[in-house]
Parts: sequence; C-alpha cells; structure tokens
Amino acid sequence: MYILYIVLAIVVLLFMVLVHEFGHYTIGRLLNFKITEFSVGFGKAIFSKTNKRGEKISLRIFPLGGYCAFAGEEEDNPDDKDSFSAQPAWKRILVFLAGVSFNFIVAVIFSLILLCTLGYDIPVVTKYAPLEQHVSGQEAVWNHKGQYLEEGDVIFAINGRKIDFAFGSTFNDIISSEQSKVKAWIKDNSDENGTLKEDADFSTFPTMEFTIRRNGQMQNIPVAFYQIDQKVTDKDGNDVLNEDGTLKTGKAYSLGIYAKAYVHSFWEALQRCVGFTFGLAWSVLKSLWMLITFQLGIDAIGGPITTITTIATVTQASPSYLLLLIPLISANLAVFNLLPLPALDGSHVLFTLIEWIRGKPINKRIENIIHTVGLAISFGLVILIDILHFLL
Repeated sequence: MYILYIVLAIVVLLFMVLVHEFGHYTIGRLLNFKITEFSVGFGKAIFSKTNKRGEKISLRIFPLGGYCAFAGEEEDNPDDKDSFSAQPAWKRILVFLAGVSFNFIVAVIFSLILLCTLGYDIPVVTKYAPLEQHVSGQEAVWNHKGQYLEEGDVIFAINGRKIDFAFGSTFNDIISSEQSKVKAWIKDNSDENGTLKEDADFSTFPTMEFTIRRNGQMQNIPVAFYQIDQKVTDKDGNDVLNEDGTLKTGKAYSLGIYAKAYVHSFWEALQRCVGFTFGLAWSVLKSLWMLITFQLGIDAIGGPITTITTIATVTQASPSYLLLLIPLISANLAVFNLLPLPALDGSHVLFTLIEWIRGKPINKRIENIIHTVGLAISFGLVILIDILHFLL
C-alpha cells in the first residue's frame, strides 16, 4: 500500500514542477518567443510529438521534473530574431519570473481550498471541560476575572494579537506566552513548597481578552486559565511514578477547552488566501536563514527522494494533509527559484538585469559555465543530503 503513496507523492511533485515550467511556456507564448520543446521529465524520450508551431512535446523516462526550451536560449546570437537572447530584456525577465508566479498562484488556489475545507490556524471551541476537573479554589479566579468559552466560539485574537499564521501569531504560541505570565504569578503568590498562600491576591491573576465570534456576533471577553493537576511524563512520553508507585503529578494551566481549526466560508478564505500563502513563503525564507546561520541542522532539509518519502508518509497518515502540502511545496518552489543562485530563475533575472543596466550582455560562454557548474553543485548537494538522511 505504501508504494501507492510513493506514486502519489511523485505525481504531486511532478505536478508542481510542471506548473512552474508551464508558467515559462505560457508567458513565452504570449510574448511570441520561439519554443523548441516542452518536456515532462528528463532523460530519454519515450514519447515525442511536434505540434503545428514546431514545438516538440515530450515525455521522458525520469518523471522528476521537466523543462521548457527556447530557441537560442544558451547562445549569444542577437542577429537571429527568433533567438531567446535577441528578445528585449524586460520580456526575458517576465519569462524567467513566470514559473515562480505560476507556483505562487497554485499555492494561493490550494490555500483557498485548505481554508475552506480543513481550516488551519484560527481555532473554534468544540467543547469545554466540566468544572469538577479543575483544582478546588480556581473557580473563584474564573468567576472573579473571567468568563466561559462556549462551544462554537471562534477565537480571532488574544490581547489584541490577531491569530494569523501569515504574521507568525499562532494560537499555541500566544497561549504559551500567556501561560508564562500565569506561572510567574503562581510563583510570586506561593510559598517555598509551591502551595498558594492564603493571602494570594487573586485580583492580580493574569487574564486575557479574547476576541471571539459567538452566535454570529463579535465580542471581547476576559478569560483566565485554570490551574489543574497533570501527570508528569518523561521525554519518551512514559508516566513518571512516585516512590509509593502512584502517578506523579504537577501543576499545569489550562483554558479547559477543546478546539479544532475553524473552517472558513468561501468569502473569508478568499480574503485570507493570498496573505496565508505569503505566510508560507515567509516560513520558507525563515527556514533558509536558520539553515545558513546554523540554527537548523542538515536533517531539516531534504532532496527530492526525502521530499517524496515525506509526502508519502504524511498522506498515508491522512490524505487530507495534501491540502496543506501542495501550497507549502508550491510556495517552497517559488521562493527557492527566486534565489540568485546559478541555474535558478533568480540568477537568470540577475544576469538579465546586469545586461539591461550595462547595455550589453555578459559573455554567454561565461554565463553558461556559471549555470552549468551551479546546476552540477546543486544536484550534488541534494543527492548528498538524501544520502545523509538515509545514513543518519
């Protein structure tokens, strides 16, 4: 069964790459570039057909990728009006940026679908825990400072911080920062044994202002954490026992609710999908920066084989995760191809801009060598990374 998910992963990755190349093809056609071949895959052709415009459409043996070839793309022949290099610089830049743009558009479309069907970051309350589950005495804090969250409440902001993945404000991150304030209050109002003092000033207990939608109406309500007993587990998730064999417990601070991702209406999703996609792209950029600055290890990235196995494993757990993986992979391809690294679209744009500013192109032979060497290094790195993933 797992092999079917591997095939599905290959199809997804191939689709993403073809979207990119189709972007180059579409804008090239619109700007009257001469296209010699549009290929699905690399290596030996197993199917090839030439259309009436003289464009070869090919299916090749290795399906991980594809390309759109333009006449004279690697040649410096300005006298040939059909040559890629003979076209105005602004047209070539648009063609280079087309693949990235198409990847981003696909990411936006699937972000829209994701928000409409599964939701993602904004939580909606599914139920709240009954009071008897909470430590005696904490109800006074709730009654004095806060209100109940109810089933169906949609939480949009906490203390004025909008819950929005695109801006790095997730529900869990905000709650974690607020819990630290509660822990500080507990510490300041407890004795050396960790027991709350009788004269603890509950009027200063930290609360949060939740911006919610309840029964179709937006409102702000004060909410406070409960202090609850929670069993202690080790790093492997196993229960920790006291010397007498009973479960060891510790204090934790909870909202006493269960929540799931809020499923947006089509109009809400339409308003958010572009910003959400920029959030995905920004998360890719942050990850790249963390890799460059050694804040992330080599195990945080992977080549095509690692990507395929990851997609297969995640979709085997739940096929619905594809709705998140597709916009994430598409945004990843868009960001990565914008980097000014040899052989990537970003470097082609850079070379063309330099040509535009100088008024003459860089020696084509030198540029081709730079791109060829860069491509070889890139392939070598992704292969090495995949090998290391299997060995480590």
